[in-house]
Amino acid sequence: MQIRQFSAEDEDAVVDLWVACGLTRPWNNPRLDIERKLRVQPELFLVGEIDGMIVASAMGGYDGHRGWVNYLAVAPSRRGQGWGRLIMATVEEALRATGCPKLNLQVRSDNTAAIAFYEALGYGSDEVVSLGKRLKTSSLEPE
Repeated sequence: MQIRQFSAEDEDAVVDLWVACGLTRPWNNPRLDIERKLRVQPELFLVGEIDGMIVASAMGGYDGHRGWVNYLAVAPSRRGQGWGRLIMATVEEALRATGCPKLNLQVRSDNTAAIAFYEALGYGSDEVVSLGKRLKTSSLEPE
C-alpha cells in the first residue's frame, strides 16, 4: 500500500470508503469535513492506495497540545492485512515530527472491533469523559 497525502481527486473514493466502513453519520457531512480539513494541516490527511484504488484513510491533526486522528478507515475487504497499522504508524510519525507529545482518539463505545484494534497498537483508555458542544446547528450549513 502506498500512503500519500489526500488530493482533491480522491474525494469521492474517500467518502465511499467512509460510508463502507460505517464512519458517516447524518449530522456530519463528510464532504464538508474534507473541505474543512483541507484548510487546516492538509498534509496530515493521508490515504492508502493499492493498484490505483483508495483502500485506507487517516485524518490527523495537532493543536499544539495533543494530536488527534479521525476517519481512520480500511476497506472491509482489505482488513486484517496490516494496512490499518501501517497508516496509523505513518500518521503517528507525521504527528511526532510536528513535536506532538500525545495522540488522542475518540471511538464510539459500541465499536468494540475498533477499540480492540487500537489496544493492540498500544492505546489505552484514559480516565476522562468526552464532552462536546455543537457550534453550528447543522454540519450541512455553509461556512
